[in-house]
Amino acid sequence: MLTLPPQVTSRAFDRLAEIGANAQGKALRVAVEGGGCSGFQYEIALDEAKDDDLVLEGQGEKVVIDSVSLPFLASAVIDFADELIGARFVIENPNATSSCGCGTSFSM
Repeated sequence: MLTLPPQVTSRAFDRLAEIGANAQGKALRVAVEGGGCSGFQYEIALDEAKDDDLVLEGQGEKVVIDSVSLPFLASAVIDFADELIGARFVIENPNATSSCGCGTSFSM
């Protein structure tokens, strides 16, 4: 089975440009950590890129993923949603077999 790297939507890159991430020398870091109510949780923060990161670039902005988190995010889509409940970066992860109601933790 072919595993593809994560994709980032234009909405997510647009939001990074709005907040001036690259102008601050930062990228959006998406990581997977153990924990959360479903077993794994997403950590999303502005951070500097590191040497072993996968760097996804678009519209002058960057999203970085560390090598440990990458297998958990294969073929995922990183997006930005602005809804009534709030505006946030969201991850559509085809590897997750279930997730919690808040969407920040998942199991495989």
